[in-house]
Amino acid sequence: MSRVGRTRHQARPRLTPRGIALMVVGGILFGLALWFDLRDILLLASVGIAMPLAALGFLAVRPPRLAVHRTFEPPIVAAGHSTTVRLRVHNRSRRAFDGAHWRDLASPALRPPPEAILPALGRTEGVLPSGDDTVGLEYRMRTPRRGVFDVGPLRVSVTDPFGLARIDRVAGGARDLVVTPRVTPLEPAVGLLASVDGTVHALQRRTRPNSDELIAREYRYGDPLRRVHWAATARRGELMVRDEEQRGDPELRILLDTALGGRVSHPASGARDAAGALDPAFELGVEIAASLGVHLLGRGFRVRLDPVDDPAAHLEPIAPEAGGYRSPGGDVALLEDLARLEPPRRETPRGEPRETKRHPTAPVAPVRRDMRMPAIAVLVDPSGDAAETLVALRPSVEPAIAFAADSVSARIVDRLEEADWRVIRVRRAADLPAAWQEAWRSAREAVRSGGRNGS
Repeated sequence: MSRVGRTRHQARPRLTPRGIALMVVGGILFGLALWFDLRDILLLASVGIAMPLAALGFLAVRPPRLAVHRTFEPPIVAAGHSTTVRLRVHNRSRRAFDGAHWRDLASPALRPPPEAILPALGRTEGVLPSGDDTVGLEYRMRTPRRGVFDVGPLRVSVTDPFGLARIDRVAGGARDLVVTPRVTPLEPAVGLLASVDGTVHALQRRTRPNSDELIAREYRYGDPLRRVHWAATARRGELMVRDEEQRGDPELRILLDTALGGRVSHPASGARDAAGALDPAFELGVEIAASLGVHLLGRGFRVRLDPVDDPAAHLEPIAPEAGGYRSPGGDVALLEDLARLEPPRRETPRGEPRETKRHPTAPVAPVRRDMRMPAIAVLVDPSGDAAETLVALRPSVEPAIAFAADSVSARIVDRLEEADWRVIRVRRAADLPAAWQEAWRSAREAVRSGGRNGS
């Protein structure tokens, strides 16, 4: 039953165990009084039956009038962490309100606190809005997984003065709690995978050549490969570049496998299982993309996040700034978009691969090596079409790194490696820092060898 239907059902007054017991005893006494003609207990029997019925009527005609304001601290929380939920409950009735219990409703994946006693509320005060007609409530809520969850409304349980009947009513509305994917810290020394090797697609503009073109300076983030001064690098023991161009913001592309087109569907492999848990492999891919994106944004990169099956389109919702995410604020926008990302639903029978729409893979014209954009693919279980899309994209990206979960088939890995993608397996989020260093080292060696061969 949905939360709305369940709330409507609970909005009807019902008897408590005490009220049921009193009504049963009254009914028994009423029957005995009629059977044995015991008029002395007939009055007691009538009271036992009438009191629970009167309690039901009392609750039906005396609904509470409450206003609820809900806030989260912090307003956006990472999966596995906790947030503080603060409630401000205001009595809008001219009668005092007490003897009630409260419980905050929430999505099944969250665990709100158990039912507790609601402090007494005085009658509404128009002159002093912060008087005893308002009470503050607070509790901690742990967020087990990423997503956007409804928290609320507030359920208020009211009983009559004798505890014979009870009614559950809701106050206020629901509010979205954004739970972002976990972010694994990466080593700052190797944080700029493509930038360290001078292969960033920088937003540059040419200046007039002058004598400064031949002056070597130390490497700076975003310098392209063709500006590396190999002779000065050999003499100084560190990367040196020719100071001939003005640099712009470095740019990097993250391709996330959101379709899972290569997966064979099973009854328990839908978007969520019966407990509401998401696909672990897909969640690992989202965590990898979040960790890479946040780290690179912190290093001054402009990051684009595209789906693997359609790298020309951005993930929905579109980033607030055209051309991708950038600092400041880009990390928060990226995490919010990933929090709202839903895995695909797989409802095909057992053993049958899920059909995917086939799009012709347009060939990508090769570009100059120094103008290629770095790309990192995060693969969960791509289809053959998605792999061919990455193969076609390879001439326009440098370096080309793919982090693959265990669910990626060996056939897909071999196809990407044949196309000169560097594929690195990641079994869990804790393996990402080591995989990131491995990717950086391999990309650095490939770029250095390519740069010497092209110079």
